[in-house]
Amino acid sequence: MATNGFELEKFLPYRLNRAAEFVALRFAAQYKARYQLTRPEWRTLAALGSSRRSMTATEIGTHSSMHKTKVSRAVFSLEQRRWLKREEDGSDRRFEHLALTPSGMRAYAELTALASDYQAELLSMLGIEKVEALSTGLRAVERAMERSEKPRD
Repeated sequence: MATNGFELEKFLPYRLNRAAEFVALRFAAQYKARYQLTRPEWRTLAALGSSRRSMTATEIGTHSSMHKTKVSRAVFSLEQRRWLKREEDGSDRRFEHLALTPSGMRAYAELTALASDYQAELLSMLGIEKVEALSTGLRAVERAMERSEKPRD
């Protein structure tokens, strides 16, 4: 119990992070066991697969909230698996456009099936009402954070 009235267990950022980490680790164990993927590799693959277009490493980092070093290592690893290809930008050689190869798209399809199964498991554990309430709450947090990031006049 905190003497200043602060209770870590009620601190929203702490609770959100702890819940997200628990849920993410359970899923990570599944894709690691099946595909030997790290979390940054999964997140990079998911960003590219869900975008259905090529992306730069910077775009992947922004989309997945990953540091550029983690993105770079994940890109290298996925390229070694032949799941990802690089194309130099025609007008600016500093940028590379990254896209999934046919093998990468197949892996993405298999992993999204695994993700769908995990989502169904979570839904079964929590129930539809709680998942919908959680989704509504998360949407409210996301919108509030987006509004607070916009410059004010």
